[in-house]
Amino acid sequence: MVKSLISLAVLGTLVTPVVYAAETTKTETKEESSWSMTTNMGFVSDYRARGVSQTWRKEAIQAGIDLTHSSGFYLGAFGSNVSPNTYPKANVELDLYAGYNGTVAAVEGLGYTAGVIGYFYPNGSWKKYNGVLDNVAAGGVEVQQTPNGGRWDTYEANAGISYKWLSAKGSVTLGDWYGAEQSTGWTKSTRGTTYLELNAAIPTPLNGLTLIGHVGRLNVNGQLDARYIDEAIPGTLIGNNLPSGPNASTSGALNPDYTDYKVGLSYAFKVLNADGWNAGLYYIGHNNDNYWGSRGYGGASFNGSIEAKNLNKDAAVFTLGRTF
Repeated sequence: MVKSLISLAVLGTLVTPVVYAAETTKTETKEESSWSMTTNMGFVSDYRARGVSQTWRKEAIQAGIDLTHSSGFYLGAFGSNVSPNTYPKANVELDLYAGYNGTVAAVEGLGYTAGVIGYFYPNGSWKKYNGVLDNVAAGGVEVQQTPNGGRWDTYEANAGISYKWLSAKGSVTLGDWYGAEQSTGWTKSTRGTTYLELNAAIPTPLNGLTLIGHVGRLNVNGQLDARYIDEAIPGTLIGNNLPSGPNASTSGALNPDYTDYKVGLSYAFKVLNADGWNAGLYYIGHNNDNYWGSRGYGGASFNGSIEAKNLNKDAAVFTLGRTF
């Protein structure tokens, strides 16, 4: 899901003249590649994507690779472990992305970006949901309900603008938002879901130390169908004799929209004269406990467990990584 991945830099082409002395003077130019590659590895105490824990509030190991061209074009990949409690049968998230970064020559420090990204969850889909419900209509027998519906895979287009240490970006889904569609208990297709964000990376007087701030707003194009929510006993027949859907919600929350926030410090440093190290400490959370908390649909386990967690609980998150 959407998150900051890797800072992309546009590198200029370097040209080095080499002069040879001979019977006649001859100059040859050796041009370095217009492409630049970086890789990264890191550890996070809780993988939060747009304020929501993807690892059941546990640790994650992450890695990525980026290719940038001197023209401003970029492409890359990012991977992290995720929790099968949230993504049944999926233990890994793989993101593939590409786009273009540019600057406005007339205004120093003004830049823009546009791109696309795909979030993939190998082997995972709603069809592999493994919920245990107390079906009163079936005489109190615990049963498993597996919904119809597609994969978790989600695709977004995005565009943004930046000025010095301040940036803003908007993202929109090109298909359904993480498998949220009518066949999985939603009022309609969630294509067109948006996420708007404002970010700040403010340098401090201490070399390498940066103050980080973020606020974002998720607006899902649709909500849970009320006919699939039973506020008292999951699995009972409700509405027009329709069975409740795959959820353990006791809050009755239908709307997943929220505002998330992050504030903290990032510190770039060396280890044994090796550059590229970075550590961060951030305070992260968001404001929709009814849906994403332990009493809501978003905080429930979809992996055959009655366990639930506040996946949006305000918390301090520690990060450590290195770029090569």
